[in-house]
Amino acid sequence: MTETASTITAGQGVGESARRPDAVLKVTGEFAYASDLWLDGMVWGVTLRSPHPSAWIRSIDVGPALKIDGVLTVLTHEDVPGVKFFGLDRRDQPVLAIDQVRYQGEPVALVAADHPETARRAAAAIVVDYEVREAVTDPREARDVVRHQPVRRGETFEAEVVVTGEYEVGMQDQAFLGPESGLAVPTEDGGVDLYIATQWLHVDRDQLAPCLGLPHDKVRLTLSGVGGAFGAREDLSMQVHACMLALRLNRPVKIVYGREESFFGHVHRHPALMRYEHGATRDGRLVYVKADILLDGGAYCSSSPAVVGNAASLGVGPYEVPNVRVDATGVYTNNPPCGAMRGFGAVQACYAYESQMDRLAEACGLSPVEIRVRNAVAQGSRLITGQLIDAPAPLAGMLRDLESMPLPEGPPATDLRALPGGVSQTTHSEAVRRGVGYGVGIKNICFSEGFDDYSTARVRAELVGGEPHVTVHTAAAEVGQGLVTLQAQIARTELGVADVTVATADTAVGSAGSSSASRQSYVTGGAVRAACQAVRERFEGLPAREALERSGPIEETREYRHRPTYPMDPVTGQGDSHTQLALCVHRAVVDVDVELGLVKVVELAAVQDVGRVLNPQALEGQIHGGSAQGLGLALMEEIQVRDGLVLNPSFTDYLIPTILDMPPMQTKILENPDPAAPYGLRGAGEPPTLSSTPAIAAAVRAATGLRLTRVPIRPEDIALFTNGEVSDDKRT
Repeated sequence: MTETASTITAGQGVGESARRPDAVLKVTGEFAYASDLWLDGMVWGVTLRSPHPSAWIRSIDVGPALKIDGVLTVLTHEDVPGVKFFGLDRRDQPVLAIDQVRYQGEPVALVAADHPETARRAAAAIVVDYEVREAVTDPREARDVVRHQPVRRGETFEAEVVVTGEYEVGMQDQAFLGPESGLAVPTEDGGVDLYIATQWLHVDRDQLAPCLGLPHDKVRLTLSGVGGAFGAREDLSMQVHACMLALRLNRPVKIVYGREESFFGHVHRHPALMRYEHGATRDGRLVYVKADILLDGGAYCSSSPAVVGNAASLGVGPYEVPNVRVDATGVYTNNPPCGAMRGFGAVQACYAYESQMDRLAEACGLSPVEIRVRNAVAQGSRLITGQLIDAPAPLAGMLRDLESMPLPEGPPATDLRALPGGVSQTTHSEAVRRGVGYGVGIKNICFSEGFDDYSTARVRAELVGGEPHVTVHTAAAEVGQGLVTLQAQIARTELGVADVTVATADTAVGSAGSSSASRQSYVTGGAVRAACQAVRERFEGLPAREALERSGPIEETREYRHRPTYPMDPVTGQGDSHTQLALCVHRAVVDVDVELGLVKVVELAAVQDVGRVLNPQALEGQIHGGSAQGLGLALMEEIQVRDGLVLNPSFTDYLIPTILDMPPMQTKILENPDPAAPYGLRGAGEPPTLSSTPAIAAAVRAATGLRLTRVPIRPEDIALFTNGEVSDDKRT
């Protein structure tokens, strides 16, 4: 029913490109994802969702559905056995809509049937009487605030050079390939076993148990194969619905979303409206920054408070700024709920402050690199929150390294594959112009603002067939990032044993927190290392085989916590809110057909400081993957929402980069160890997503001469030339 434990025998440790145990299975299509789960006697669950973004529910008639052959049960909010609300930060989201719906796609009723098509027909037969009401869809008109976080520093807000700008970031989807899915199995003790694709087993359980009216020990979760996550699996989707149906029927129930339902079944990246003002001396030294950042959280809270905190604390980027006035605000609307997505909060702000740095460079007569070098933070600098950067932060050198990388050759004249539009032959290079742009990003690693962030690992060493064998057991979710591989590498390194099994993650061991915030290598890696060291101490200096022959199996469990963090002051925004900070810088080269508005990213180059490389190949994949998601946000990815309605819930209309869109990459990896982190590592998965978007946008601006203050940049934003002229209101 679930992914088998992963046994690795390659003998490769920390610092090597150890082979992923799931690699061959995924390439050949044999890997078992959660959507492949199967159990004899199981039935299928389907969710009925609201077609309206805002409405009162006057009545629900389930009778027509129950009359369909093969339908076993239909549930509404009246059938929730326990607490009727759940949520990551606030318990504000109903298990099933009670008296109203607040967004298109909100779950209203559940159906279980002996076939998925029967269940879908039955769901469509349910009659819901809605009284539609006006939806609040413009965040500027919203009255309900999730969180407002100011940051105040200094008192000087006048300067010789001042640039202002208003910027917008659209709603991006995580667009993972494996849709939400899972299998709930009722147990003899009255509880339920849930096999699920998730990012956070224990917090799923902690939300599920009260809703099901069960004690925590009767709700057991096991991780199934996860087809990508990027933040969208932090929140509950079908978990509680499958469990409710299974407990009602006393039969296994499987729920698998289709692609369209997946767009409605998970949170998205917060769209943002931002206004910035930068003041500097004539030689480009920052004097002050003012910023207003408005984030649309949609219908429910999810992780919006943390997103607002990140946007506020990192809202001016990795630059020395003595005077700051930042206001970050998240609001409720009747748009789809928004929550975690790779780099959350920091991504939106990064696009705006980097666009501003380019405008400031132009106003001061400096290059994009020089303006950033002159204001770059370093070890010993302070964030705008007052937090000391006490680990290496060689930003100026990273920018110089990036600038020195060779540029690709000029625009090709004949190869259609390398031109905007590709082999569709829409472009023949007559109106193609090249642009180069730079972007810098700073991202917090691990959870922030006083969250009790830790992980637990259990390590067992024993003789199997006369040879030492180690089993590592954590609840850390492998979501494609290579965590299973890394846990085995750490065990081999610490114990000197080649044969390591990483057990399937479940709630039978202590929490490992979420696979998000680029934190698992740090905290779960730290926990596995600590447990292995405890086992090694019991070897008493003997080789593993000899020690285990004497003592028999040795098992140790350890928790690992990083140094404490603290909430930001609600008035001034000051405080040591972050555990660790990571930097990445990008250069983008693009070719743009300025008549048709088509863009081809010719090359991306990146320099990133990772503290210590634990797995070179996996690290390279993280940088490429994060850069690809940044490219998507820059040029193509946006959930189109009009009056609260999603217009493009499919991969036909929601465009994501393919291998043909992703250019070759030059990368330079720096290793400046963080003395506070295990192995000196620095979380690496999210920073490339930040800096790639503004770098690409800057390159398009350089090619077109247009301001382009919104991402994603659409063809119609570019194709505004008339006889070679640019309208004045669009000129840079």
